[in-house]
Amino acid sequence: MAGPAVVSAAAAAAAAAAAALVAVLLLLRREDPGPGAGPSMAETEALSKLREDFRMQNKSVFILGASGETGRVLLKEILEQALFSKVTLIGRRKLTFEEEAYKNVNQELVDFEKLDDYASAFQGHDVGFCCLGTTRVKAGAEGFVRVDRDYVLRSAELAKAGGCKHFNLLSSKGADKSSSFLYLQVKGEVEARVEELKFDRYSVFRPGVLLCDRQESRPGEWFVRKFFGSLPASWASGHSVPVVTVVRAMLNNAVRPSDKKMELLENKAIHDLGKADGSLKPCTLE
Repeated sequence: MAGPAVVSAAAAAAAAAAAALVAVLLLLRREDPGPGAGPSMAETEALSKLREDFRMQNKSVFILGASGETGRVLLKEILEQALFSKVTLIGRRKLTFEEEAYKNVNQELVDFEKLDDYASAFQGHDVGFCCLGTTRVKAGAEGFVRVDRDYVLRSAELAKAGGCKHFNLLSSKGADKSSSFLYLQVKGEVEARVEELKFDRYSVFRPGVLLCDRQESRPGEWFVRKFFGSLPASWASGHSVPVVTVVRAMLNNAVRPSDKKMELLENKAIHDLGKADGSLKPCTLE
């Protein structure tokens, strides 16, 4: 059992994380007012046709960060929608799946400190989704920068060299390389540096606070989620979004043809695009 000093330190860390998250949220209040009306029936039907056309192309996909909350839900939705002919997870450890649906998922194990030795893991994928990320509380400032900037950037470089055409990056609302907040600064910096790689298509998603219970404990985020749960839905939806909505927006966007080299989807656009198919199953994290 932890002694008073340990408990006090843990409580202090949780309080600091909560304070930092709330401060960022207050900073972002002046931004977009929230999602508008969802897609029309015609748009939903068009999306269904786009999915069918996309499946016919037999594309391959990789996911970075499949062990995290968003990555796990993304993998589940990819398999349920059967959008890709080949699905590969790139990570530092092998994940165990019991469901039959996961039997054909490929896994490439890499050492993120020596990514150049694992360049082959990034070869031959048409589409890539990067959901890598940690927190300053969990990894410290240096560790946070190493994961959220260095690992992400090097992975993107190897993916580009390996033939990836469409790279999707999970970022954060308020990302800005000139921000005084380390979290937002790093997110903004990596967005810009990945754009310099000149993928055929580069999609950046900037969700607000992600609403879904994590398997790992992040006290600060738990506090903020409870905070949003007590607010009117219209206000909360402008600054937060369910993980499953983010994932559906990512996939709905991927199947839409685009002539834009770079796409930036803020929280409102994520809400609107992620709600395009109400028939999909709700988010369940087991």
